[in-house]
Amino acid sequence: MQENYNHKEIEKKQQAKWHNSKTFVVNENNPKPKYYCLSMLPYPSGKLHMGHVRNYTIGDVIARFYHLNGYNVLQPFGWDSFGLPAENAAFASNVPPAKWTYQNIDYMRWQLQSLGLAVDWSREFATCSPTYYKHQQWLFTKLYEKGIIYRKNGIVNWDPVDQTVLANEQVIDGKGWRSGAVVIKKEIPMYYFKITDYAEELLQGLDYLDGWPEQVKTMQRNWIGKSVGMEIHFPYTDNLGSLIVFTTRVDTLMGVTYVAIAPGHELATAALKIKPELASFIEEYKNGGTSEAQLATQEKKGVFSGLYVKHPVTNELIPVWIANYVLMNYGSGAVMAVPAHDERDFEFASLNNLPIKIVIRPNNGKLDLPMTAAYTERGILFNSRQFDGMDFDRAFNAFEEFLTKNNLGRAKTNYRLRDWGISRQRYWGCPIPIIHCENCGDVCVPETQLPVILPENLIPDGSGSPLAKLADFYNTTCPQCGAGARRETDTMDTFVDSSWYYARYTCADNDKQILDDRVNYWAPVNQYIGGIEHAILHLLYARFFHKCLHNLGLVKSSEPFTNLLTQGMVLADTFYREDALGKKTWFNPADVHVVTDEKGRQISAVLKADGLNVQIGGQEKMSKSKNNGIDPQMIIEQYGADAARLFMMFTAPPELSLEWSDNGLEGANRFIKRLWKLVYEHKQAGIVKCFTSGELTIEQKKLRTLLHQTIQKITHDIAVRRQFNTAIASIMELLNSYSKMSFISETEKALSQEVLEAVVIMLSPIIPHICEELYEELAPGEKLLDRQWVVADIAALDVDEVEVIIQVNGKLRGKITVAKSLSREQVEDMAKQNSNVAKFIENQIIKKIIFVPGKLVNIVV
Repeated sequence: MQENYNHKEIEKKQQAKWHNSKTFVVNENNPKPKYYCLSMLPYPSGKLHMGHVRNYTIGDVIARFYHLNGYNVLQPFGWDSFGLPAENAAFASNVPPAKWTYQNIDYMRWQLQSLGLAVDWSREFATCSPTYYKHQQWLFTKLYEKGIIYRKNGIVNWDPVDQTVLANEQVIDGKGWRSGAVVIKKEIPMYYFKITDYAEELLQGLDYLDGWPEQVKTMQRNWIGKSVGMEIHFPYTDNLGSLIVFTTRVDTLMGVTYVAIAPGHELATAALKIKPELASFIEEYKNGGTSEAQLATQEKKGVFSGLYVKHPVTNELIPVWIANYVLMNYGSGAVMAVPAHDERDFEFASLNNLPIKIVIRPNNGKLDLPMTAAYTERGILFNSRQFDGMDFDRAFNAFEEFLTKNNLGRAKTNYRLRDWGISRQRYWGCPIPIIHCENCGDVCVPETQLPVILPENLIPDGSGSPLAKLADFYNTTCPQCGAGARRETDTMDTFVDSSWYYARYTCADNDKQILDDRVNYWAPVNQYIGGIEHAILHLLYARFFHKCLHNLGLVKSSEPFTNLLTQGMVLADTFYREDALGKKTWFNPADVHVVTDEKGRQISAVLKADGLNVQIGGQEKMSKSKNNGIDPQMIIEQYGADAARLFMMFTAPPELSLEWSDNGLEGANRFIKRLWKLVYEHKQAGIVKCFTSGELTIEQKKLRTLLHQTIQKITHDIAVRRQFNTAIASIMELLNSYSKMSFISETEKALSQEVLEAVVIMLSPIIPHICEELYEELAPGEKLLDRQWVVADIAALDVDEVEVIIQVNGKLRGKITVAKSLSREQVEDMAKQNSNVAKFIENQIIKKIIFVPGKLVNIVV
């Protein structure tokens, strides 16, 4: 064994060994229990960032831990490789997105392998591969045939320059994020997943996901947005129909003073015939938001339509206003307005001098008049005719009886969730397998003609999808009648690609079927790892897809992920220089020298290249925009993958943000070298069998007890709490105690062997390269990965003596070792007699003594 640790040599050796022996390639023909550990697949953007390193190290620690605990562990990997960034990069560099994407995948795969991940690379795929999206297209056709996918016109954000639909987040100040063109509203045909049919099932399923963070489940519940209320009909004045609204506050019905409709509502179209001047407002709406978040912040605008509807109880005429805060794609595109009891309605009514009628008062007391804000709490009805004096529940039942009896409404459950529009006017995405025929309508591409291959040699020019201009792609024949037809040129939302990939890993080599019986061996995923930012869209869509797969008989489980871990961000220092116009230029931390005070606080910063001062901007998420990313490859090259992994796991709990620190990384590197040195010194003294029996001194017994307490704690920290930082801290404490002792006799050497072997095994999920190497030195001829995880010796935990902390007025003043058999009085007497404690209680009046058996004596003076 060489004296000095060489990370390059050892990591290269161990990675080659794992690769050549196919250590992590698994199959289903294994008597061990299965464990499926999966981290969210990345977008192949070009290079790994430290967020990737953290995410995949967390997954790898868990996978390796369960491998050592006797499980058949699957940890696969793939690439979420369709999407707009590839098109933008292709446009900028004048290369096809396919070439850019595959080059990035090759480089990032090499980077990931240099981290030493225990991945079954035989299952790797990219979602842009025809062998993957062939099955996605097949699934599309099956869901289309069952009515789960449908086509209808939808209002979208349209960029007239780029000729494409933009997400709400891509519209900045009313303009396209890339082109800068003024975005307009446009109605185009789109394909939708009927996820609303699964709203209740998705909601109820959350109750059984005990291994998910409550925060994520709450976010999904809010997004699904179940609300129990009343559907109410306001009859048209000609009695030829009704304006239908939904409300959860039917108790306020008698306070309605106007109704508001979306500019796209049929009543707005009817109003145009009598008031042509409304056209300008409706046109203005086309440039408005399409999301609830945008509506919440935009100015509330509206115009009177000139039309009225009748109140369902009183028959009073209620004015109809066209308002920009009502969305056509939410509910019926109409709302009843009760200004006295709804904040938004109060604001709108105040701006437009509309009546405000109060119909709810507090249970005990009166409202302050005149009203300065809406009273939105539930209370007692008044000014409500026959419903006066009722509370909310009684009023709900009474209104339901009245409205149902008169065919003017009914109780109804609504959901905030909307169907998922998946059509994208993009090139680099999975082609939608539909053919448009004038004779037969929309026809699914037959299974024998799948996949619909996406041409990979096109270069986007920035003006719409190249597919819509490629006659060789869109010209085809109808599979039913044989007539000339047009192929769909829209591609699927990339969220579709990542909504079922976890299932495909289980049988990625099956080219004939989307899934086979192996999916029911591996699914559901035991542990899923990814960022909290995916709490709603990706995780909700994946749950929806899994239920679709279940209903098609393709999977037996009802949920895709049993346990979910959402890791925090990686933060790093930011540095910038600001010019006279306020424009900031950001500098990478690697290019900056920081001056700190004696407490380690940053005082100033200068550029290493020229010594010029730069401003310190604080710690923020690593990003290209702030130029504060740290290159993982540089870290691996200088310190090694194990040091990077150890730093990531030790610096913060996985669910919290991690603050990057060069000092912390250097500390991790020092610990690894120290571990190497301890094993080297032990081996120089001679390898022996681990301790099993023999006479130990009191101090040696304490060390062995601490060892097995550490084993117990670390097992719990990793398996249950997923707190890797506290597990590492426990090992550091153990090694500190170990380093204070000498191991001369054969019994002592055996104890040293037991401690070091256990430490190497316990650290191996976190720093696998050095631990594999050290285990080969400690146990020649054996492989660490063939070992079982260490188990605490119960006999070693049953100690005769314990260490008790002594405090005076809550401050640590000493420690004593006492026999467990001593009484409280005896331990208190020993505590008072401690030489250091005696100084703090001398000439003092002891008011009381707090005693925690086996742990603490706190003397209050």
